[in-house]
Amino acid sequence: MKIDAHQHYWKLENQHTDWPTSDLAAIYRNFLPENLEAHLKRHHIDKTIVVQASPDLKENEFLLELAEHNDSIGGVVGWIDLSSEQFPEHFSKLQSHPKFVGIRPMLQSMEDDRWIVRPDVKKNIHLLIANDFPIDILIYPKHLPVIVELLEEFPTLRAVIDHCAKPNIKEQQWDKWAEEIEKIAKYKTVMCKISGLVTEADHQSWEMDDFKPYLRHVYKCFGINRIMFGSDWPVCLLAASYDEAIEVVNENLAKELSPKDKELLFGENAKKFYKL
Repeated sequence: MKIDAHQHYWKLENQHTDWPTSDLAAIYRNFLPENLEAHLKRHHIDKTIVVQASPDLKENEFLLELAEHNDSIGGVVGWIDLSSEQFPEHFSKLQSHPKFVGIRPMLQSMEDDRWIVRPDVKKNIHLLIANDFPIDILIYPKHLPVIVELLEEFPTLRAVIDHCAKPNIKEQQWDKWAEEIEKIAKYKTVMCKISGLVTEADHQSWEMDDFKPYLRHVYKCFGINRIMFGSDWPVCLLAASYDEAIEVVNENLAKELSPKDKELLFGENAKKFYKL
């Protein structure tokens, strides 16, 4: 099964949709399954993981309804407030849906960089672990030490680092990011999404080689069994087409892998992680 493990859908007219904003002209319109269909067909992709873009419970309803009517959606990574006393109730209800496969708190946009290790949040992290339910970690490099702290306390938490923790490729940020990613990779229940890197490079003038050190480092740290490809479409359109998002991974990593390892990167790892 070939899987795009990270993409988004949104309708601007949805009242809960607060992003993208009108200044992001390339993606300020509706993106729905029919807009992605041709890309999936061209690249022989069987399923996608659609990931929330708004921190609202109504986002779950919207995405799960799409999933019910579109076979290409293998799973939905939704949103529930991990700090809420109502988390167990919302989680129990959503978990009963066969295509609800993960949750993602919007850590990158929170004022408190240490929100994920607050006592009220950790209380609900226990519930995720008890249910063997995964979490997508959306962060910048500055958050990595806090995630290490979280994993020290919860070493069995099944998590995936979205977009390789968004290193600043445009400014060639390296040392601190590389060091902290290596620490994260020591936790064997944690995976990394090779996704979203084109938007961390120079949107207008990135070159194919810009991504090589970052992809190679993630591959070296996590190994072939704990990385997964995601296009981050349509966010990638700020800097690259769907074809180019795949080409970045192919040229800088995948073309040197065996056929079996390519299957892991482009689907089997995601299938296992999200229990599709």
